This record gives sequence, structure tokens and C-alpha cells, in this order.
Amino acid sequence: MTFYSVRDLRTESKNMWNDLSNGKEVVLTNNGKPSALVIDIPEGYFDETVRAVRQAKAMIAFNYMRSQAAKKGFLSDDEIENIISEVRDEYSS
Repeated sequence: MTFYSVRDLRTESKNMWNDLSNGKEVVLTNNGKPSALVIDIPEGYFDETVRAVRQAKAMIAFNYMRSQAAKKGFLSDDEIENIISEVRDEYSS
């Protein structure tokens, strides 16, 4: 993984493209903080790559919501899993 600042895009874009073509991920930073991840998309796999990225972002959001709910005293992970198991058992019978 290689880090580039937004300013580096103007001066080091060739290096960034070389890193991508060599299989590295590129992280763009803004004011020293990571703000974007750039990945190489294999030829013919655009749709699959977009779906995978969207799925990962959704999972991050879900895990965040779950942790926030747990902090507020809502159901724990184990309680949620138990409820899911009970419902699955009801519908599989």
C-alpha cells in the first residue's frame, strides 16, 4: 500500500499508476488523513469490483451501527444471533 497526498497527484501521477499496475493499493491523503483508496480493476471485472467495494462499505456501516447500538444498551451480538437462530428454527420446521 502506497500513500500519496492530493498534491502528489499532480507531481507523481506516473508513480501512482505504476504502483497500481504492480498490484499495490494507493491511499490518497488530504491534510495528512487517508481519504480515498484507489485499487486496480482487472480487465473485465468492473461490475464485480464495484459490487465488492459496495458490500465492504455496507458491512463497515453495519458493524458501526451494531457497535453503537451495543454501547446504548441494545441487544448484544449474542442476543441478536440467538434471535436469528430461533427464527430460522421456526421457519425450518
